[in-house]
Amino acid sequence: MSIEALPVESRAALSAGAGDLRRQFLRDLVHQKAFMIGATVLGFWVLAAIFGTLVVQDPLAQNLSAINQAPSASHLFGTDQLGRDVLARVIVGSRSILVTAPLATLIGTVLGTVVGLSMGYFRGIVDDILGRFVEAFLALPLVVTGIIGIVALGASDTTLIIVIGIVFTPLIARTVRAAVLVERDLDYVAAARLRGERSLYIMFVEILPNVLAPITVEFTVRLGYAVFTIVTLSFLGFGLQPPTPNWGYDISANVGAVTAGYWWEVLFAAVAVATLVIGVNMLASSIESALDAS
Repeated sequence: MSIEALPVESRAALSAGAGDLRRQFLRDLVHQKAFMIGATVLGFWVLAAIFGTLVVQDPLAQNLSAINQAPSASHLFGTDQLGRDVLARVIVGSRSILVTAPLATLIGTVLGTVVGLSMGYFRGIVDDILGRFVEAFLALPLVVTGIIGIVALGASDTTLIIVIGIVFTPLIARTVRAAVLVERDLDYVAAARLRGERSLYIMFVEILPNVLAPITVEFTVRLGYAVFTIVTLSFLGFGLQPPTPNWGYDISANVGAVTAGYWWEVLFAAVAVATLVIGVNMLASSIESALDAS
């Protein structure tokens, strides 16, 4: 039943109960060490993406008289094969990741939610047709599907966002469908049908708020996968193109230098990727735990 159809007293009681649940959820969340660590790591990289250019050297500036220099006071993370400051490239390289990954994940979450709601609510032929598309996408590895899309559309930030968003769509749709199947036969959905509500209203106003928890968890989990996928595609040469600072490309371009003893040219970019992915995954795990506890 829709909240608007209830008496004022009942609506007030439901609102108060929802407020208590939200406060309990936030309390459970902030008391988790994993959440605080993950939030700190993610916060650091967000600040680096926004203000990094104000505190580091020009990441594009080449100094051929200072190539392959080890970490020192003048270059804390050393320099690469072109004499560029590795610290500057790591810090500024976070910007592209923290723009493309959330946008790609958001697109995948929105599309996946719509597809999952349709599959779970309508069932029958709609579920069968959409299910075949979902299975077709899931049959290919994520990175392979990404490469095919980028080759077809051309490498760019926009293409990367769209391709990863589409790749994530069936994964999220499958989760949303499972959640909707649990909700579609409950009393409040039956009451909405008896009132003559349209299917879209029931899906997006009645059912959607009750499946937001798994959607939220899916978003945070896929965000970590998006970061890793973007870095992997860049490493393979299908992501953001040089000379823009790019963690994946910088690891790929300098990986041969490791055998020559210039380990810093790869290590710090790899650590940046690892910390961001781990931080996001810690947030996802904490949110899932807090939602279960609530």
